[in-house]
Amino acid sequence: MIRVVVFALVLVATLYLLVRLAGELRRGNVDWKGVALAAGFVMLALYLRRITEIGGFV
Repeated sequence: MIRVVVFALVLVATLYLLVRLAGELRRGNVDWKGVALAAGFVMLALYLRRITEIGGFV
């Protein structure tokens, strides 16, 4: 039962963020430097995980 509640909360949070993201994109109020920084950070993390084989999901 706890898993169902947690899954529902995660689903609601994801939908909320998607709606907010769509609204921001419609208004054109996007900080592209921040988006690029976040994407670069994620790519660096994935690259380092692959090279060092430390962290992440098994």
